[in-house]
Amino acid sequence: MKAEIVAIGTEILLGEIVDTNSAWIARQLPELGIDLNHTSVVGDNLGRVTETLARARERSDLTITTGGLGPTEDDLTREAICALLGETPHVDAELERLLRGFFARRGIAMPEANVKQAWLIPAARALDNPRGTAPGWWTERDGRIIVSMPGVPAEMERMWRREVAPALEGRSGAVLVTRTIKTAGVGEGTVDELAKPLFATPGVGFGTYARADGVHLRLGAKAATREEARQRLEPVERELDAIFGDAVWGRDGDTLEGVVVAALRARGQTAAALEWASGGLLAGTLADAPDAGEAFAGGLLASTAAQLAEAAAIDAHGAVSAAAAEAMARAARARFGADWGVALTGAPDDEPRGDEPPGTMYGAVARPDGGALSLRTQMSQGRAATRRRAVTTTLMLLHRAIREEE
Repeated sequence: MKAEIVAIGTEILLGEIVDTNSAWIARQLPELGIDLNHTSVVGDNLGRVTETLARARERSDLTITTGGLGPTEDDLTREAICALLGETPHVDAELERLLRGFFARRGIAMPEANVKQAWLIPAARALDNPRGTAPGWWTERDGRIIVSMPGVPAEMERMWRREVAPALEGRSGAVLVTRTIKTAGVGEGTVDELAKPLFATPGVGFGTYARADGVHLRLGAKAATREEARQRLEPVERELDAIFGDAVWGRDGDTLEGVVVAALRARGQTAAALEWASGGLLAGTLADAPDAGEAFAGGLLASTAAQLAEAAAIDAHGAVSAAAAEAMARAARARFGADWGVALTGAPDDEPRGDEPPGTMYGAVARPDGGALSLRTQMSQGRAATRRRAVTTTLMLLHRAIREEE
């Protein structure tokens, strides 16, 4: 099955918002065995939207649209589909009832302009949207499908998962199952070289990608059923585990913070953080992990020299160093009575700090036995990117230290 995505909205063309919906949908299609061949963006103009949909419908089995389902005059997705198929819309009584109920529950009178969100045509059925007022449309005629979803990401993603993906399952005659093996401490070229003997495995595709949290190895198998595809992948995945061993830190949707918190919880341990010049990003990242409350004991952010001196007895002039980071990690551990301490310090700005080049950061970990280890990172791609990179490397350091305690 060949697919095409059309993002509808002048605000996208003007750069006022970024089209994240198309990228999100594109990531969902492979597992359904659907090949994405085209994406496009079109503004809120009836003629141009109709023309774009006509071109998509001519060359693709499945056209997926986002946006243009609102109640205003410039929301034209329904009108364009009507024009394309030559069908006249009518107000569906049940959709109108649900729509008026949505407003009534909020104590708001429904503007009559919203009635068009209750439209249907003979070739279309409504897609439920409890998160908003705009039902989607599943339009199918002459062997071609147009799926129309709202532009609001939360509404679109829910609609896709609950309404669209189940209806598309099996339509392509094949499914693609993928696995992502996430490694740390091994370079991209080395990962590729070590995995290369498996690249000739029949029916299994590979891809190697450098990411902020290490090198990811993605493998996929297409088959008639998910079970058949999984059976192709399982022996390959076992071989990769044997090849990379402890370098593998996670899979698929795993995050470093999630893996770290899970490892701490499994051991009945906690970690605490102390930061300087990182805006609390390290503590915030740990706190965002699922069930973090059971493993994250707390965090401190020092924003002045006096606060840093009070927290870890460190003079701010010497704060950008491995020794300072390790002292801060020990102080975090002691302050919160945690098993582990983590710390982040440095100079994330584009100006040098003493003898250190711009973007120098130090992360450190204090172990349960009182020992400590640290790691230096340096990059000059702006304050935000520097801080994110430093947090990632510090979490990788903590993860490695926890595993070495086993």
